[in-house]
Amino acid sequence: MFVTRLELHQFRNYSAVDIALEPGVTIFQGANGQGKTNLVEAVEYISTLGSHRVASDAPLVQVGTQQAVVRAEIMAGAHDPRRLLLELEINPGRANRARINRGVLPRTHDLLGALRTVVFSPEDLSVVKGDPMARRTFLDELVISRWPRMLGVKQDYDKVLKQRNALLKSLVGSRPGTDDLFTLEVWDAQLVAFGSELLAARLDTLTDLREPAREAYAAIAPVNNRADASYRSSFPLPDDAGELGEAFTSALGDRRREELARGLTLVGPHRDDVELTIGDLPARGYASHGESWSLALALRLGAFELLHADGIEAVLILDDVFAELDATRRDRLAQAVARAEQVLVTAAVPTDVPAELSGARFVVHAGTISSEQGDAA
Repeated sequence: MFVTRLELHQFRNYSAVDIALEPGVTIFQGANGQGKTNLVEAVEYISTLGSHRVASDAPLVQVGTQQAVVRAEIMAGAHDPRRLLLELEINPGRANRARINRGVLPRTHDLLGALRTVVFSPEDLSVVKGDPMARRTFLDELVISRWPRMLGVKQDYDKVLKQRNALLKSLVGSRPGTDDLFTLEVWDAQLVAFGSELLAARLDTLTDLREPAREAYAAIAPVNNRADASYRSSFPLPDDAGELGEAFTSALGDRRREELARGLTLVGPHRDDVELTIGDLPARGYASHGESWSLALALRLGAFELLHADGIEAVLILDDVFAELDATRRDRLAQAVARAEQVLVTAAVPTDVPAELSGARFVVHAGTISSEQGDAA
């Protein structure tokens, strides 16, 4: 699967742009602040409905305008001529709208699954060095890439969690009545239903990710190249995945008094973590900068390999990554990603990109795009 055309209207610093793309490697080169990352961010956004740079839609819309539009034409594969036209209207403060082949989709997130991407960016370092939320987000994004319907499950879990926390907060310092406890039990049942499904998907995905991520780390890291990942649940996990719901319910009962005192839900997937290790030590707090980068890259490469094993060919996006790496890690990363059907790379200077990743090259300056031969886009 690869993108054959990218069209933007009022997206970030682009009033209008239309670029033809090919399989293989495409490099967007330009100084910082010129708009090269905005191009790959648009591909990421129409794939995942999210951005690795911002949490809301407002910054994606060109200043002074009310709506941005992203269109991407994709081809199923080099030997499969089927094409899809994906369109996404971004309307901050209002509902976004999505289309496939000009047909309006009932829900925006019905667009998920049409195009898969794996994004490498400087922000990936937070997965290794940051707080547990960064690792949960990484894992949930991979879960949703594998099974797009899990976005709805995750959203439902978050909604129930918010309502349950509001109820618990309202009960702090008071004696809960019968109606309060009944309502809390209703929220408990929904939290367990959605949370158990999300947790099961996370556990399955991490199990499948561990080996390809370990292999990727061993290939990238020049020394001390043994890494691993394990799930850290906020409650004891049963041996049988079919008993997750019972274990979750039991944990909520055990912490009920403490939750009522603190006004907060203390168990569930929102409190979990993924422990990353290098050698025998936790990566967070012990890994060097180079080791942390190697592990972050290995997790992304592992995700790419996992999707490939699922029969999914994702577009690889390398956003200003090579500038952060030493020469050895640059070359090893380039070797690892070169086999992907399509790789989109951003770089400030040409020498940042290893020679192994040769391909089409565009120069980006102040929201205008030209090929190395000078063709305007």
